[in-house]
Amino acid sequence: MSTAARASHFVRSFERGLAVIRAFDAEHPARTLSEVARACDLTRAAARRLLLTLADLGYVHCDGRLFRLTPRVLELGHAYLAGLTLPRIAEPHLKQLVAEVKESSSLCLLDGDDVVHVARVPTRRIMSATITVGTRFPAYVTAVGRVLLAPLPDEDLDARLARAERRPLTAYTIVTPQALRAELGRVRRQGYALVDQELEEGLRSVAAPVRDRGGAVVAGVGLAVHAGRVSAASVRRDLLPPLLAAVARIEADLRITDPGPAASPGTGTHRSSSSRRPPAPPE
Repeated sequence: MSTAARASHFVRSFERGLAVIRAFDAEHPARTLSEVARACDLTRAAARRLLLTLADLGYVHCDGRLFRLTPRVLELGHAYLAGLTLPRIAEPHLKQLVAEVKESSSLCLLDGDDVVHVARVPTRRIMSATITVGTRFPAYVTAVGRVLLAPLPDEDLDARLARAERRPLTAYTIVTPQALRAELGRVRRQGYALVDQELEEGLRSVAAPVRDRGGAVVAGVGLAVHAGRVSAASVRRDLLPPLLAAVARIEADLRITDPGPAASPGTGTHRSSSSRRPPAPPE
């Protein structure tokens, strides 16, 4: 949010405290004071005060030099997940899907320009991409992100593509707005997305949208596979039909429970002209 757009109630110190928490991730589970200050664009004195405050509250631990988050930070996301009905509905169907295809599956929501994993059922296969509940990826470069972007109104989609940090994560990444719009149009027509090594080399993913009873896309379900084991043709032939069947079961349960909007505040749901899923095209 720009400084001009901030309301009088905006608390800058709270924003900085949240930035300090977000400075820790899978690549940086532990940081020094100087590293936190640089990551958050803070002075050492400001970063020290915030870190010590978080330590006093039990959210951060320090061993004398390195700071780490504590398990208590999970409380910050638990209230949201506990109140979200869709992951609870989807989880047994994700487990059934994973048991059938022996590949990891996730349920994701669109949050700003990213997709967030809100339910996850992994397999024991070793993947280089570590994905857990709460993991975020740019929506434009993931299969589940594309099924969530595809039904957006043109103005909204154009704005998202314009502000997204589109960069070639691999040699296969689609980055130009024109190519992305063409791909999203294909996703909209066929009812699923297949992303081939665009997020990470060696990783293929396929996803389908989850619609509520009114036909609005409220989430996406995806499968991730290793490109060395599973070809793109096999993904369409062997994995797509079970994926679409699992999504249909989730939608059926969602219609029965009628939990209301499943997306997080500000993401919105995207209503299609028909709630019926178009058939997957033949290979």
